[in-house]
Amino acid sequence: MSKIYRVNKILEEQINTNSKIDNLLWKQANVITDFCSPWEEEKLINTEFRALWDNKRLYFHFKVYDPKIHIHSSIDTNDSINNSDRVELFFRKNESLNPYYCLEIDPTPRIMDFKALPNRQFDFNWNWPQKDILINSCIEKKFFTVEGYLSIDSLKAFNLIKNNRIEVGVYRAKYKRQKGGMYKPIWITWVNPKTEIPNFHIASSFGVFELQE
Repeated sequence: MSKIYRVNKILEEQINTNSKIDNLLWKQANVITDFCSPWEEEKLINTEFRALWDNKRLYFHFKVYDPKIHIHSSIDTNDSINNSDRVELFFRKNESLNPYYCLEIDPTPRIMDFKALPNRQFDFNWNWPQKDILINSCIEKKFFTVEGYLSIDSLKAFNLIKNNRIEVGVYRAKYKRQKGGMYKPIWITWVNPKTEIPNFHIASSFGVFELQE
């Protein structure tokens, strides 16, 4: 059975996405802390995820405890994001993953958003409509945050809300420096997909967000 996260409802447009985590409204959110990396033996640095919603927007907030953030430099923005520490949200219409929509966001915050089909068929020419998304971030000494919103209208337009339920993957990539200066990714997920090797692009890595009334 899929993991279920209950997204509490707030009054319309009460939240400011420039807010810090101690904002009283964010305290109304349930917190996901049970992230895992089934392919790694070492203990993970804590990650927290929160979400809230109102009639216009789905708000989300990642807090990643990490004093050693890795940001990769490259002329190719997508390549750079793909090799940097980041958080990720995937949204699917149904279990067939045909299609699903991906947001990968680094701490600066740069966004790699794309539409996908099964077997890693990625359309990087697709973008979440600019008027329907806002992302902010903040880097502190021991952690970074990424927060923002997606409009409810866009989620409905992509047929992602059904009976107040949204099928979502919540992930994180941590790049750790190895001997010799290379960086190796550690893949972190809310839902254990139970695969032999790391794979977020699979139906078993998704859970369910329930929008509470």
